[in-house]
Amino acid sequence: MAIWLDHRSKVIVQGMTGTEGRKHTTRMTMFGTRVVAGVTPGKGGQSVTFEEDPIPVFNAVAEAKHATGADVSVVFVPPAFAKGAVMDAIRARLSLVVVITEGIPIKDTAEFRAAAEEAGVRLIGPNCPGIISPGRSNVGIIPPNIARTGHVGLVSKSGTLTYQMMFELGDVGFSSCVGIGGDPIIGTTHIDCLEAFQNDPETDCVVMIGEIGGDAEERAADYIRDHVTKPVAAYVAGFTAPEGKTMGHAGAIVSGSSGTAAAKKRALEKAGVRVGRTPSETAMIVRQIMGKS
Repeated sequence: MAIWLDHRSKVIVQGMTGTEGRKHTTRMTMFGTRVVAGVTPGKGGQSVTFEEDPIPVFNAVAEAKHATGADVSVVFVPPAFAKGAVMDAIRARLSLVVVITEGIPIKDTAEFRAAAEEAGVRLIGPNCPGIISPGRSNVGIIPPNIARTGHVGLVSKSGTLTYQMMFELGDVGFSSCVGIGGDPIIGTTHIDCLEAFQNDPETDCVVMIGEIGGDAEERAADYIRDHVTKPVAAYVAGFTAPEGKTMGHAGAIVSGSSGTAAAKKRALEKAGVRVGRTPSETAMIVRQIMGKS
């Protein structure tokens, strides 16, 4: 099993004809992701060849969906055009839209997140590395060669820490890994992933990566306490961050004890979560839970 993405998923790449879109489409297709179409307004009717297979380009997501049966889109579109691209995917009622683009204005994100919720479209990101179900499909920029299939579910705010945790637990293996992004407004949250992993029969343990600032991790702790029966390990980036300092890509501001790594650690541990002070220590905790230490 995997959450939201598997070998049957048919993927559209919005911005496939651009430099980043083309590069990461190459990586995704090499992994085995079923990329069935690209979307670039004004370039409909063209095609781009990957591994000797031409992939058609359409002007709009609805056209691509109608022609290919696609149900997933990944967005590699510059910030100024990202809102229009995401709204195009939402109007087409795809089941999953993954927004890799960083630097999208918060107002734009707020608008397309609200539209996604109203339409019942699963939105991951923006400013995220995407989602990978090892051995099945990879949508985004997560390196596919650092993990194999297993029974650990991973949800992370940080792209680079996603990669590090996948590397450290590569021999243990993952059901799915989701980089939710660290912008102030995002689509899918820690809690959404925790719920999905709790309901996934092949996920035995969950590892959650957060960071200082905000209260997302505290809210996740409350959810874990009330709804999650599977073991959860966590790491919160920023234990050495000074108070009052803006840190990280999320622009997290720490004031007093609110939003600090220590406060988040206490909340998670109170909910029964084992929290490591470093990514390596967190990986060791997961190994112990999975009987791999």
